[in-house]
Amino acid sequence: MLWRALRRLGQKLVRRRTLEPGVTETRFARCLSTLDLVALGVGSTLGAGVYVLAGEVAKDKAGPSIVICFFVAALSSVLAGLCYAEFGARVPRSGSAYLYSYVTVGELWAFTTGWNLILSYVIGTASVARAWSSAFDNLIGNHISQTLQGSIALHVPHVLAEYPDFFAMGLVLLLTGLLALGASESALVTKVFTVVNLLVLGFVIVSGFMKGDLHNWKLTEEDYKLAMSGLNDTDSLGPLGSGGFVPFGFEGILRGAATCFYAFVGFDCIATTGEEARSPQRSIPTGIVISLLVCFLAYFGVSSALTLMMPYYQLQPESPLPEAFLHTGWAPARYVVAIGSLCALSTSLLGSMFPMPRVIYAMAEDGLLFRVLARIHTGTHTPIVATVVSGIIAAFMAFLFELTDLVDLMSIGTLLAYSLVAICVLILRYQPDQEMRNEDDEVELREEEIPEAEKLTLQGLFCPPNSIPTPLSGQVVYVCSSLLALLLTILCLVLVWWPVPLLSVDPAWIAVVVPLLMLITGIIGVIWRQPQSSIPLHFKVPALPLLPLMSIFVNIYLMMQMTAGTWARFGVWMLIGFTIYFTYGIQHSLEEVKSDHPPLKSRAQTVDLDLSSACTRSI
Repeated sequence: MLWRALRRLGQKLVRRRTLEPGVTETRFARCLSTLDLVALGVGSTLGAGVYVLAGEVAKDKAGPSIVICFFVAALSSVLAGLCYAEFGARVPRSGSAYLYSYVTVGELWAFTTGWNLILSYVIGTASVARAWSSAFDNLIGNHISQTLQGSIALHVPHVLAEYPDFFAMGLVLLLTGLLALGASESALVTKVFTVVNLLVLGFVIVSGFMKGDLHNWKLTEEDYKLAMSGLNDTDSLGPLGSGGFVPFGFEGILRGAATCFYAFVGFDCIATTGEEARSPQRSIPTGIVISLLVCFLAYFGVSSALTLMMPYYQLQPESPLPEAFLHTGWAPARYVVAIGSLCALSTSLLGSMFPMPRVIYAMAEDGLLFRVLARIHTGTHTPIVATVVSGIIAAFMAFLFELTDLVDLMSIGTLLAYSLVAICVLILRYQPDQEMRNEDDEVELREEEIPEAEKLTLQGLFCPPNSIPTPLSGQVVYVCSSLLALLLTILCLVLVWWPVPLLSVDPAWIAVVVPLLMLITGIIGVIWRQPQSSIPLHFKVPALPLLPLMSIFVNIYLMMQMTAGTWARFGVWMLIGFTIYFTYGIQHSLEEVKSDHPPLKSRAQTVDLDLSSACTRSI
């Protein structure tokens, strides 16, 4: 009896959502073009960090080689972006990584992903709103903060902010109203702010190359001593390193690239527009790839211009661009930079707020969150309840809380989503062909003829007898992908907690790492030998299985860098989420309702990835 109950629970945790073909049926208004999606992705990704991050990384971590850091970080982000692009072409629905996980690896992982995406978007919205308020306050001489600190100071350090930020709260509520009006109105505002931001960045790049000096990429110790002699009492210099273009060596490039990786976070908001894009299977992959390319060019150009205008050790991390223009004699340019910074913060804020209600709506429509959150306004065709509720929560957090200690939680949620999307792409590509095409392509579900009974053999692992995916080969890939995720997590833990300098020889370290690498290589070989699905898509990730696995490794490695305090807060958040799931979601899940009242339809009319049996056995 107990075993039966546990088996039933296990089946519920790994049940997957089945999608019926016909993606044109939606309660949203299909009003977003590819240009709208590019503007949304660029605006969300290219936030105020472009005005600050380059100075912070260049001064202490990388020097002029920050341009290489952004290149490496862009390559890492493209790995995740390509995985999102394939899923956007395969499953063009609202919900982003939450839905992708639901149709591939099961309900529990899907809820975990969605719950963490909500946290990421709420904290992101609140923190950007406070940054917008702070930037505006700085422009007008800090009058707002001085007045509020003197009259309504909050004395709860590390929990509440120094003062309640009425301006940030009002800004979030204002944009909540804009989002409730409709997706097209929000997209128009985003496009305007994004264009202004790109124009300002273009001005910075062009003027930087005009006023820059190539000698700042070849600095020596004599230049450093000369700068030291000209210091006043209020200035300070960063470290010189070894000088030249790569003053902090290869390790400095890697540390800088790890920081720069977060500059490309945000493009995933495009994946939540599957039910509002006019042609989602084409525009979502195109929007993701173009937005990442535009962001890379902007970061590359700004960091090049900045390090050419001013020696890297003289950069001021808080306001590098205004100080660089002051250094070159163009002090009035700081006002142009300030306008661009506010526009960047505005688009970043909209980029955080736009996907948040759509993920909540997708989870509520599936029954994992409260059904009332799935209500769509009949006039604006927006998830009105989810938009208002999420906006009020974000406004409250921006009003009262100190968010610096919570920002790392955003990273965990985002990196977890990236990892799951990559592993879902890997699993789904090797499943039997049960095609879902939209109505424009004439819905056609085809199942290849496969042997009725298969046996797993060692020879079959590396030399499969079939040239098309079968249920057995799909299960092999599912199990191998799960093992790879576990082994990559162990490898990242070893690399983070047992660091060894490059080219050094530590027998114990080698005895641990080499067997792990051999196991990982062997399992990759097994996956590589399995037949891939031949379903035609508008976009497919190239070089499977390597690119998704590289993305998973990078994401897990960065997650392992988080502090114990961040993981403790993550545990508290997940405890709240699992309480909701096990007391409400698991009983009200749409898949639970379907299992109690099975529809009178042929199984061939739904998309089923034939993984449930493998998942259940593994439990």
